Amino acid sequence: MHVSEYDPYSPTIRKKDSFTNRLLLVRMHKHYWYYRVTSPGKILLFGFFLSGIGTISVTVPIYNLFSVLMALILIDGMASWIFRPRCDLKGDFPAQTTAGQPAVGHFTVTNKGWLPIYDMAVAFRWLEKPLSQTDRDDTLKCLSRGESAEITVTIDAPQRGFYALPKLGVHTLFPFHLNRSGSAALPGKSLLVLPSFHQISTVDLPVGSKFQPGGIALTSNVGESPEYIGNREYVPGEPARRLDFRSFARLGKPVVREYQEEYYCRIALILDTYMPPETWLKRKLKSLNQRWYSKADVKQPVNVLEAGISLTASIADALSRGEYLIDLFAAGPELYVFRAGRHTAHFDNVLEILSCVDRCPDDPFETIGPAVFEELSNISTAVCIFLDWDEQREKMARAVLDSGSSLKTIIIHDGETTLPYNSAEFGHAAHFTPEQIATGKVESL
Repeated sequence: MHVSEYDPYSPTIRKKDSFTNRLLLVRMHKHYWYYRVTSPGKILLFGFFLSGIGTISVTVPIYNLFSVLMALILIDGMASWIFRPRCDLKGDFPAQTTAGQPAVGHFTVTNKGWLPIYDMAVAFRWLEKPLSQTDRDDTLKCLSRGESAEITVTIDAPQRGFYALPKLGVHTLFPFHLNRSGSAALPGKSLLVLPSFHQISTVDLPVGSKFQPGGIALTSNVGESPEYIGNREYVPGEPARRLDFRSFARLGKPVVREYQEEYYCRIALILDTYMPPETWLKRKLKSLNQRWYSKADVKQPVNVLEAGISLTASIADALSRGEYLIDLFAAGPELYVFRAGRHTAHFDNVLEILSCVDRCPDDPFETIGPAVFEELSNISTAVCIFLDWDEQREKMARAVLDSGSSLKTIIIHDGETTLPYNSAEFGHAAHFTPEQIATGKVESL
């Protein structure tokens, strides 16, 4: 029996159509409730539906209120449709900002319609949390036909990350500021929020130099390149390209050029992102705690991972000002390995990597360990930023010391660690709380 290409009674088609309808309903709900209807409009709608009890009989006094509210909604909807913006929007939004700093875009709006635009504003339809637009309903009273106006759009970005911005459009709140009427004008872009950090004046590291095979290519020809330091007699088996033919002709015997080998100081910056999943009770207590902080208008406790990322950025910033090769290792949902320093990459690239690092619910040292161990033979010093101290972190620190590299341990933890730190074996460890890092009290290491 032949089956048509589209069978509306097929279970698979019905399942897809049902999913599409649910997705469409969700998008319509977000569009109308979070964008189209303003806060006064939501209050009016609530009163409108509540007063709907009066439709039982015209003799009920609340029926008059229902009629007035319905008239306001209809008048506002018709007026906003008639005076909806028909304009041209030009401008650009910054591609990145820093956590805690607003991202400001500058745009030019030109009225292309036949009617003036009243109570006009430029806004995103909705934004991913925790992003928010502070000037969403800052309106321009009137924009006449053919006129242009300069508009700024400000986004608050309190937390680092990579966010997709929706379409940016022009809308009007005329006449009663109950709903936003307009259309999207510019396509959505992306916003990279870099982690915030405080500069550190000095970083005291037990550094040394190690021979780096292929060092010229490794450092982009910047730093200690192999330099000519003199001549010596030829030893059988040496490459012919090192022969100094002028000295050979003058002395009458083979002479080769001698070069200084390449030694560089490589620093491994190892970021611990391991945060075990919390229990249901602990998550509930944390959510209640956050609600209390928001109601009391008190600053929320600093996340330990965010503090670790901020301190990593501070250390990378201090090391990038010196003649170091920096190898960044961070394990999130995937392993990040990045090399910077000596002009191989800019510090901004390190911040871009750190802005996308996420917490790792599983033990990352099994993932990050092999990548680090392959490079330990060439690494001078490993700076390990741990969020706690336990058996796995102790094993990582011991492997660094066994490879012959120096170790600097930094522990970010509020209170006592899981296991006591053995300073006799691993040396002194700097211990900080997340609040100390967030407030900039760490000035040197």
